[in-house]
Amino acid sequence: MALIVQKYGGSSLATLDCIREVARRVSQRKKEGNDLVVVVSAMGNATNDLLKLAHEITEQPAARELDMLLSAGERISMSLLAMALHTIGEPSISFTGSQSGIVTDTSHTHAKILEIRADRIKEQLGLGKVVIVAGFQGVSTQKEVTTLGRGGSDVTAVALSVALSAKQCEFYKDVDGVYTKDPNHDADAQKMERCDYDRVLSLVHEGAKVLHPEALVLAKKYSIPLYVASSFNQCIGTTIEHSSSHQSSHI
Repeated sequence: MALIVQKYGGSSLATLDCIREVARRVSQRKKEGNDLVVVVSAMGNATNDLLKLAHEITEQPAARELDMLLSAGERISMSLLAMALHTIGEPSISFTGSQSGIVTDTSHTHAKILEIRADRIKEQLGLGKVVIVAGFQGVSTQKEVTTLGRGGSDVTAVALSVALSAKQCEFYKDVDGVYTKDPNHDADAQKMERCDYDRVLSLVHEGAKVLHPEALVLAKKYSIPLYVASSFNQCIGTTIEHSSSHQSSHI
């Protein structure tokens, strides 16, 4: 049985109907015979809304309290998705970053993952459950809640893929793959069915918001195949990998 890590972005979880559709997709993937870990972002613009609240209170919110506030967005998504899975008969459990064993350094609002102690995740996978993890967050070596910076849920997904030796890490977004150019501004843009990490990193450095660059670098280092597709249709997405097949299970 293959282990797949899936990550759903904020637009894929923006409404309750969207969350129900994600639950249906996750359940179908599980029924295909896969173990599943699902990393979630905050719903829609929830993170921006929380930031706005913070800055209405104070022009300079304390970084520790900002992490406490912003990490709530992903916790809402993870629990609602678990509830949606329960209603369709799919056993699941949701974990915060700290409950997932994601240990970071002490840098509030832009922490780096140091290690993942995934015992609880592995235990629940062994019980046949879908494990849902709040992206973008962890717990520091000082036992404080930390966040990884904007787009950090991508890093969470790849880091978990490394720690769990996943077969593939899948990203479901509001785009149906990786294009040679920005399809919103260039009529010649073509979707690529396959490309390597360096090509996508180049596109990201040129401004494409495909994946977090740290997630791409980590995936390249540990040879984790990535797959980018839309959560709103069934179109074939883009596979990102390279010819080297060396993998490690440690960050």
